[in-house]
Amino acid sequence: MKRYGWFVAGILILSLAFSASPAAAAEKTGFVDIREIMLSSTAGKKAAEDFKKAFEKDKAAIQEKEAELKKLKDDLDKQRPLLKEEVMKEKELAYQKKFRDYQLLVKDSNEELQARDQDLSKKMVPEILKLVQAIGEKEKYSMIVDVSAIPLAYFAKENDLTKRVTDEFNKTYKPKK
Repeated sequence: MKRYGWFVAGILILSLAFSASPAAAAEKTGFVDIREIMLSSTAGKKAAEDFKKAFEKDKAAIQEKEAELKKLKDDLDKQRPLLKEEVMKEKELAYQKKFRDYQLLVKDSNEELQARDQDLSKKMVPEILKLVQAIGEKEKYSMIVDVSAIPLAYFAKENDLTKRVTDEFNKTYKPKK
């Protein structure tokens, strides 16, 4: 009798599994690439342009400091045999101070660019997610997965909503100053 009890329980579990599968087949899953939307949208392109200008400005200042440091180092190397030890130490300290200033400039520049990028993401991502959610609710998607956040080996391209969300984002997004 006990054998039949396990057999009946197994049949019930299998029947529940198979009866649930038609419902699972009706579920819709969409895919979106939020990073791509940020890069290809009108607001994203403008932000990238502004970002590039800031980067070029910082890059010019950094290259200027690098050239100054290189010249100082070359002069120091040439003068090393001619200078007294105390004078040489003073010049080396001055060089090291300028080198630290250079390192701070690079660090500050990188941090400023990262802060700009994060600020832009904080402004754009919630708006993009609102659009994705609206599409999901309107069209009865079970889920919409961000493929830029989760690497997927495969997803059906016909369920990729990236272009559609980008177009809608371009129509609705107004950057806040």
